Amino acid sequence: MSQRKVAFITGASRGIGAVTAIALARAGYDLALTARTLKEGERHEHGAWAAQESALPGSLEATATAAREHGAATLLLRSDILDTGSVLAAADQALAHFGRVDLLFNNACYQGPGNLQRVLDVTLEQAEKVYRGNVLTPLALVQKLLPGMLERGAGSIINMVSGSALADPPTPADQGGWSFVYPSSKAALIRMVPSLRVEHADSGLRFFSVEPGFVLTEVMKANGFGVDIPALYKPTAPEAIADVVLWLAESAEALDWHDKGVIRAPQLHRKLFPEPVA
Repeated sequence: MSQRKVAFITGASRGIGAVTAIALARAGYDLALTARTLKEGERHEHGAWAAQESALPGSLEATATAAREHGAATLLLRSDILDTGSVLAAADQALAHFGRVDLLFNNACYQGPGNLQRVLDVTLEQAEKVYRGNVLTPLALVQKLLPGMLERGAGSIINMVSGSALADPPTPADQGGWSFVYPSSKAALIRMVPSLRVEHADSGLRFFSVEPGFVLTEVMKANGFGVDIPALYKPTAPEAIADVVLWLAESAEALDWHDKGVIRAPQLHRKLFPEPVA
């Protein structure tokens, strides 16, 4: 059995998840990669305003190909965070295949209508899907993978959250701000890490919530956010998020940040990796 560490990453077919997977492979991790999109060209729900199936660039196969160039063993696990059972089955397969998971990166978030609707427009069914994908499935994964980490006395759980959970919207979501349901789901997820820290204070494990700033994703582009929104919010490169996730999981200095409620990745990245002075 390989002695390399193993990362379990949700939403690993593109964007932050894919880039982080490659960074972890470069750092010596093997990878259990999960997402809906196994192969290029598959169509899935990505609509923010209304149902809209589309094929976006990226796939688990593409991520794995890039990761293997750095020596990583990869396990590709198609699953959907709206189907918690499929994600738990993926976790079981990862444990059976690798024998352990050292890093859980809860990166995936719900894609579909309900994320941007106003309070009077969002349906309860949409809200339930948002909370299923963004809160309940990450919770189920923690419950599945944390016991093994506790037995070994080492491991990391890193949850991707959102700055929209921490600030009031400047305008309604349909005018460039954000809504109620999506930010509130991320606010709920933020509360997990403080609980894990106090419940397992002497475990040797690391628990972090990471706020990525504004990242212009393929999903956002597919929903028309590609021209005006980046002018309002300075985009963060996915590579910067990956650098921060790896540092939090591996650096001894990261333990000095273990009392932070939310790690703001753009600010931390600038601190850790300052741009050279011309």
